[in-house]
Amino acid sequence: MVSYNPCTAMTDEHNKPNVEDIKMFAEVLRFYHDSGVTHTLNDDLHPDDTLSPANFEKSPVVPDRAKTRESQEIVLNKTSNKKSSSNANMLQWVEEARKAAANCVDLAELRAAVCAFEGCEIKKAAVNTVFSDGNPKSKIMLIGEAPGSTEDREGIPFCGASGQLLDKMFAAINLNRSSNIYISNTVFWRPPGNRKPTDFELEVCRPFVEKHISLVDPDVVVMVGSTACYSLLQTPDNISRLRGKFYEYTNSFLSRSITAMVIFHPAYLLRQPQQKRLAWEDLKMLRAYIETHKIQVNT
Repeated sequence: MVSYNPCTAMTDEHNKPNVEDIKMFAEVLRFYHDSGVTHTLNDDLHPDDTLSPANFEKSPVVPDRAKTRESQEIVLNKTSNKKSSSNANMLQWVEEARKAAANCVDLAELRAAVCAFEGCEIKKAAVNTVFSDGNPKSKIMLIGEAPGSTEDREGIPFCGASGQLLDKMFAAINLNRSSNIYISNTVFWRPPGNRKPTDFELEVCRPFVEKHISLVDPDVVVMVGSTACYSLLQTPDNISRLRGKFYEYTNSFLSRSITAMVIFHPAYLLRQPQQKRLAWEDLKMLRAYIETHKIQVNT
């Protein structure tokens, strides 16, 4: 088992203190403190204690295309009070998104397809298309919610205050976006006023998200926040009921199922810091899964 000892990162090859690493170490310790951590991960950790059978739950298999189309029609009827022709137009955009995603053979093509897509109205008011960040060869993929104002301005997911907390959270289990995690969103453009994405906005972006997961082909998908859970697991259940478990995720572009889990969005943790204890439990669960299944996170 690989132990995480942040103290070893505090010196360079000449054993002189590295200022940036010391700052990161201090931030990790602060996250530990806020989360109620009493000890770090070490060789005494027994992942199997965390991954008891009760903590593994298979999510429902993604419906076949007929059922998917039926669910799309329900969503469109719920989210629009316009004429049936408008609903048909919205459904047509969902089909266009699926066709465009299906034609992509790599991430560069998918990024270009997302940037060229005109079927999501919020794109018109957005500054940037926020596609991804991190290492696309990573075995751990994070799917967030929608870009905020900072993400929209910079064109990078999780680069504002919530992104800084996200980095600290994953640094606490020896993961970081520069080397061993990959990050994207359920929606690629900032909704006006930072509102929640509508059902249609989630539906029309989902084919691209599903293809994105298929092309990256991670070993674990981490859904960050309730909107990501709602979109990918297609369940209205509260995130508090969904966290703390592993799910079997699949979609029409995947040839295999992928282990998935749910964590609180860091923006929520900034508003509700008392929930950091539960967030830390989820992070430990992820790290234990990585160790138990010998996932090579260092690429």
